[in-house]
Amino acid sequence: MDRRKFLETSGWSLLGVAAAGSLLGSCTPGTKEAKKIMPSPSNFKMYWGDLHNHCNITYGHGDMKDAFEAAAEQLDFVSVTPHAMWPDIDSELIHDDPRLKWVLDYHTDAFRRLRSGNYDKYVKMTQEYNQEGKFLTFIGYEAHSMKHGDHVALHYDLDAPLVECDSIEDWKEKFKGQKVYVTPHHMGYQKGYRGYDWKYFSEGIQTPFVEMYSRHGLAEGDMGDYPYLHDMGPRQWEGTIQYGLSLGNKFGLIGSTDQHSGYPGSYGDGRVGVLAESLSRDRIWEGLGSRHTCCATGDKIDIDFRINDAFMGDVVKGDSRRIYVNVEGQSCIDYVDIVKNGKLIARLNGPLIPVMPKEEMVRCKIKMEYGWNREEKYVAWNGRISIDRGRILSVTPCFRGAAFTSPQPGETEFHTHVNRIRSVSDTFTELEMYTSKNPNTMTPSTQAVILEVEMPVNGVITSDFNGRKFSHTLGELLEGSRSHFMIGWLSEAVLFNRAMPESCYKIEHYMVDDQPESDTDYYYVRVRQKDQQWAWSSPIWVER
Repeated sequence: MDRRKFLETSGWSLLGVAAAGSLLGSCTPGTKEAKKIMPSPSNFKMYWGDLHNHCNITYGHGDMKDAFEAAAEQLDFVSVTPHAMWPDIDSELIHDDPRLKWVLDYHTDAFRRLRSGNYDKYVKMTQEYNQEGKFLTFIGYEAHSMKHGDHVALHYDLDAPLVECDSIEDWKEKFKGQKVYVTPHHMGYQKGYRGYDWKYFSEGIQTPFVEMYSRHGLAEGDMGDYPYLHDMGPRQWEGTIQYGLSLGNKFGLIGSTDQHSGYPGSYGDGRVGVLAESLSRDRIWEGLGSRHTCCATGDKIDIDFRINDAFMGDVVKGDSRRIYVNVEGQSCIDYVDIVKNGKLIARLNGPLIPVMPKEEMVRCKIKMEYGWNREEKYVAWNGRISIDRGRILSVTPCFRGAAFTSPQPGETEFHTHVNRIRSVSDTFTELEMYTSKNPNTMTPSTQAVILEVEMPVNGVITSDFNGRKFSHTLGELLEGSRSHFMIGWLSEAVLFNRAMPESCYKIEHYMVDDQPESDTDYYYVRVRQKDQQWAWSSPIWVER
């Protein structure tokens, strides 16, 4: 089938840019042209983690044990990261401003607590939760810097000591020769005010990736979704990812939550995906160091991005670039972009409304979401979601922590409510979840799971929680979402999101770019879903 015809019948449209080279007209799998484009088979799988988040062992909310428990429910690996030091905290910018006395006191007290037994406790618990092949834990800790920006040191060794420093550059010097990654984050703040200065970036094994997205916002550029809203200020161009790439730097991309309520992997706050052959310490560490990483806001959006058999993060040579992109989202994809040297060279637009499948037996994803009350008190949800026909292929958690970015002095200690998938079978899943009111109309506090199912259109999905049952056929949900209050208006509610057929959350694309622009060109892929969940691949660099 013609490539454009295939896209149109699936509800997709393809916008190409002439300068990108030739878009192949017949690229479906099995054709002669497609065989030239298709990359070699790979043993890589995407694993998901959070390498930067906080709990109450320094400043933050939530018990450390609950943080590890929450992480294990929806991540493959984690580093629960205490705030450790701020070498230039006594600078004139802070010390001479009476407004900021609390900043000095608040942070130095937290650093003191870490060194008064909490670091040893942290190392011990990190070791206790590490399970090779099942759930990996890493030791990491954060250093602030007005001059150099904030960084996280991530250690390979599970008995890593706390390394002191006089500056971030001093820190990096002390880590030379060790298995440590030093990662800048919230890149886009003003230089000199804990924003990142690219002149201090050193390409290599010590800083293979940078954190582009977290609760602070998105630092891809100075425009677009997720602006910086923290009291640390707005985002600006010179700290962003696009600016760093324009300077010729090579680095991978990750997301982290930077959560301060003891909930690593909190849905919507940032995650990192790593391509690796297995969930082993060596393979995940190698994937991070090879820049085989992607950044996601929350949904586990799988991006298979290759150029001439190179994976994201790689550097290859060649004037003819065979570009392959295969994306599987968790909801309807809005668009998939291929970016070259800061310019859009192709955009694949998803359908405005998912195309109704014609088959009787449908494979699709359904997000079941819970919350929406107006009370401060938490609502406990205990029950199950079931189907009466077909089978459940997977259940993906979308669990959130409380919406804290930086707790302030005097705030009441917050207890983490850990959400759990209690069981999964072919026909049902049992859940234990906790929701509170949404803090505002822009910040959700709902909890959800995504069911991937294969079932007939007349099959029934039932939500049975807290003594209330609600049911809809798959056919109804393919037409649109359905919602129900549990005990009447302004009470907690259940949302059966629109069922998403495969045609709207999967896309495969092939193209050739045979027009090099410079000695080294970079390419990356960005994916936006209609529910505003995003994912970005790390770049691939192609040298002439």
